[in-house]
Amino acid sequence: MRKEIVLGHLIYCIYEPGFQRQGLVLEWPRLMSRKLTNKLNVYLEVGSHRTFAAALDWPGWCRMGQDEATALETLFEYSSRYARILRPTRLGFQVPKDVSAFVVMERLKGNATTDFGAPDLAPASDVQPLDDTELRRLQAILKACWRAFDAAVEMADGKTLRTGPRGGGRTLDGVVQHVLGAETGYLSQLGGKVSQSEASLSPPERTHQAILKTLAASAHGEIAAHGPRGGKRWPPRYFVRREAWHVLDHVWEIEDRLK
Repeated sequence: MRKEIVLGHLIYCIYEPGFQRQGLVLEWPRLMSRKLTNKLNVYLEVGSHRTFAAALDWPGWCRMGQDEATALETLFEYSSRYARILRPTRLGFQVPKDVSAFVVMERLKGNATTDFGAPDLAPASDVQPLDDTELRRLQAILKACWRAFDAAVEMADGKTLRTGPRGGGRTLDGVVQHVLGAETGYLSQLGGKVSQSEASLSPPERTHQAILKTLAASAHGEIAAHGPRGGKRWPPRYFVRREAWHVLDHVWEIEDRLK
C-alpha cells in the first residue's frame, strides 16, 4: 500500500512493510538474532561541553549528555524507544536492565562537531571488513530507521510541532528536507550519488535505493577508500552508524515536539 504526504514541494511516499517496487523489496529480513549477553559494548565521544554514548553493535542507538555519566544514562533511557523501532526486524535487541550493563570499550576525543551536537568520530571497530551476513543486518537496521521516520512523518502530518522557548525548531517539512539533504551528503562520503533516472520514485526512495546499492558496493570492496581529490571516504560501518543516528535523532525529535 502506498500513501503520499505532500510537504511543501516534496511528495513523501510511505509504504507498508512487504511492499515491492522497482526491484527494491522493503521486507523484514530473516536474519539470525545475535547471541546476546548481559553486557553491551559502548564507546564514548567526549567533547569539551558534550559527550556522546553509542552502542557499538547497534547503530542508531546513540545519545548525548553533558558528560560521560549523563550520556550513558540518556542512552539507557532511550533503549526502549530503540527496541520498538527494531522489534519488526527480529534481530534480537534486548533492553538492558540498567546502566551497569554498559561496558565502555573506547573513548574518543571529541571536536567542534561533537560540541555542536553531532557525533563525528568513528570507533576503531568501524574499519573492520563487512561480510554479507553483517551487511544484511546493517541494511535491516537502516530500513527499520527509515520506516520509523516514515511513521513519525505520517503521525505528524497536519499537526503543529512544538517550538522552543524562543520559537526555534524546524517545521515538519523542514525536518524532512534536512534529513533528506543530510542523507545525500552522507551518501557522497560513502562514494555514491543519487540517480535521477528513476522518475517514478520520490526523492527519499531514490536516495535510499542509492544508499543500499552503494553500501553493498563499499562492503564488497568495489569503491576506492579515497575519492578523486584524495579525501578519505567513510567505511560502510561508520556510514550506517552516522545515518541511523541522524534519522532516529529526528524521529524522536518529531515525536517529542508533537503537541
